[in-house]
Amino acid sequence: MDLGSLLNMGASLLKDKVGADENKISDALSSILTNGEGGLDLSNIMSAIGDGKLGSIISSWISSGENEPIDADSVKNLLGSDKIQEFADKLGIDTDSAADTLKDILPQVVDKATPDGDTILDSLGGVDGLVDLAKKLF
Repeated sequence: MDLGSLLNMGASLLKDKVGADENKISDALSSILTNGEGGLDLSNIMSAIGDGKLGSIISSWISSGENEPIDADSVKNLLGSDKIQEFADKLGIDTDSAADTLKDILPQVVDKATPDGDTILDSLGGVDGLVDLAKKLF
């Protein structure tokens, strides 16, 4: 799934919850989930793979099967307070609401962004291999 489709999917899922139009939501998501080159930036998320329970949750999003839920506090830790604040400011909501909103769509966005997750995990030596790679990168 391309980046535009991912952002539109996330915006569609959040439309009723946030009470903003989809373009505004898509822009807010783009500001926190993309890199400076217009690509999806999952580095914060991938760097948390080795983080115990949080790593297990994120691994479920990447691999096939059911996505484990994440709580709002973990979203704040995962993305960082600056990204949460940026998202909240763009939508005119408070940071707690922003994190609570993101917890509902983040698993789906990462899942759709990594459709070959099992293949990726297998090629890296499973979750342990991905953890080792994340440690080297971060």
